[in-house]
Amino acid sequence: MPLKLDHTIVPAYDKVKSAQFIARIFGLEYTGPYGHFAPVKINEFLTLDFDNSDHPHSNHYAFLATDEEFDTILQRVKDEGISFGSGPGSRTDGEINHKHQGRGFYFDDENGHVWEVITHTYISSSSATN
Repeated sequence: MPLKLDHTIVPAYDKVKSAQFIARIFGLEYTGPYGHFAPVKINEFLTLDFDNSDHPHSNHYAFLATDEEFDTILQRVKDEGISFGSGPGSRTDGEINHKHQGRGFYFDDENGHVWEVITHTYISSSSATN
C-alpha cells in the first residue's frame, strides 16, 4: 500500500473557530471536537486536526482541486472578503496564477497559515524520482 498522509495538526489561536473557517471555505463539514482536537475531514484519507496554541507557527497547506472546486472555493474566499493572491510572495494581489498547466491562488488565515488551492500539481510521479 502506498503511503498516505492521514492527519496533521494545525495550530490555532482558537481551534474551533479555525476549524469552522476552513470547513466553510472548503465546503466541508465541521461536526465538533474529537478528543482534544477540532478535526476537519478533508477527504477519505486526510484530516486536519486543529489544536489550540498560544503562538501558532505559520505552516503552508496546499490542496489540489478540480476546476469546479477551485472556482467555488475562490468565490467563497471573495465572498468573505479574504485577501488572496497569485503567489507565495504576492498573497494579496487579488490575482490567480496559471502555473503548471493549471490555476492557483493563496490566502492567509488569522493564525498566519498560508493556504494554497491549485488545479494541477507541479510534480509528476516520474519527475519525483529524478
